[in-house]
Amino acid sequence: MHDVSKEFRKFYKNHVVLQSDKQQKLREKKDVNIKRLKEGLALYNQENDTSYAIAETRVQGSMAMATVVQNDENDCDIDVAIVFDQSNIGNLSPLQARRLVRDALEKKCGQLKEPPECKTNCVRIQYADNYHVDFAVYRRFKTEGSTEYSYEHSGGSNWTARDPAAITKWFQDEVKANGTELRQVVRLSKMFCKSRSGWVNMPGGLIQSVLCDEVFASEYDRLDEIFYYTMINIKDRLEKTVEVYNPTDPEISLLSAQNHYDKMNNWLSRLSDKLEKLSVLEDDDCTYKEAVAAWEEFFKHDFWTELTESLCEYASIQKSAFMDTEEYIEDLVPINDCYNVDIRCQVEAKGIRKQFLSRFLETYPQFYRLIPHGMKLHFEAVTDVPNPDAIWWKVRNVGEIAERKNEIRGQIEKKWWNYKTEDTMFGGPHFVECYVIKNGECVAMQWIQVHIGEASI
Repeated sequence: MHDVSKEFRKFYKNHVVLQSDKQQKLREKKDVNIKRLKEGLALYNQENDTSYAIAETRVQGSMAMATVVQNDENDCDIDVAIVFDQSNIGNLSPLQARRLVRDALEKKCGQLKEPPECKTNCVRIQYADNYHVDFAVYRRFKTEGSTEYSYEHSGGSNWTARDPAAITKWFQDEVKANGTELRQVVRLSKMFCKSRSGWVNMPGGLIQSVLCDEVFASEYDRLDEIFYYTMINIKDRLEKTVEVYNPTDPEISLLSAQNHYDKMNNWLSRLSDKLEKLSVLEDDDCTYKEAVAAWEEFFKHDFWTELTESLCEYASIQKSAFMDTEEYIEDLVPINDCYNVDIRCQVEAKGIRKQFLSRFLETYPQFYRLIPHGMKLHFEAVTDVPNPDAIWWKVRNVGEIAERKNEIRGQIEKKWWNYKTEDTMFGGPHFVECYVIKNGECVAMQWIQVHIGEASI
């Protein structure tokens, strides 16, 4: 198979993985709406002389599995499990429990264009920019002699047994077994399924994750090979049957309506068509130009279009000369984003006492809200996680100067630090992330952008 693995990995890192600032916006939307729910529930209790209380919250779906991609940016759902103790909500029916959550949200969502909507499986908050937050409502209880909670979901008209963490744990275990390439292949598959604006009726991320895992081409080494042959395996699998079952309960089909089967057939048809164009990659005489053009036809993305049109192989090599050392937290530990952490930044330089960044920028307007060279930045992680095991940090330098100096960094420093100090060495938009680790999971994370200008102190 013709090797364009350098270009393929660059496409994946720069155009598939959702940027840190966009991921942070998703987390902020999640946190804001959980806060709205808790505050609205307190008001509901005051007005109705009740004492309903949320026992736990848990992120689900693509955010929890860390498979959100850039093509999700304008049509992204944020899935959150809201769990009550059964003793707290008593004999509420599933519909009554969903209405309780809806009514509580309504008390704090008056500024939204659309009121919260009570749907069959969740309560939905719809944003004007196509984001929506889905609150799936659960109840938990302990059976006699058990120390573990059992969970039931308020889908439809009956409470049904379902663990809100089961799917996420299944996927995390599969990534551990198969390697981080499995998550990368799922992201690439999602990019393909959303690569054309007219492809509106395609399967969701869970179904793609299940099939990518089922027929994962683990025998190959390069990401472009693994993805290509996994897609071929999916096509062959769909030609036999389009049925897909819940990986944590194989008796439950993930296709519950005719529309779901239509999506599977669309996936098969479109995948078959585009894989036929990719088959040129296996020709012994396939050229670089033909390989790039084939991937452009498959993903329909400007990255490949620009390579096809320019064929500036030398420029491509030059741009790839820096060591792309960035690591991603989801490839190192499971994510269970259930706590909070903030990053406080203070600046310091010779002749300038240590002060918070916002105050410095207000005091020295001559720097146009850019941090000058020659300063020290002191970052502090402040978290509500009880007794965290560690706080890890990542510093990522962005831009042409960072690439030219081969200083993009991006490695995750795995030590117990709630403080971190950095020097402002060269201009560009940089960012710092911290991750709070407890019991082998990342339970809180935060991101801060640092704009460094050309001026010096």
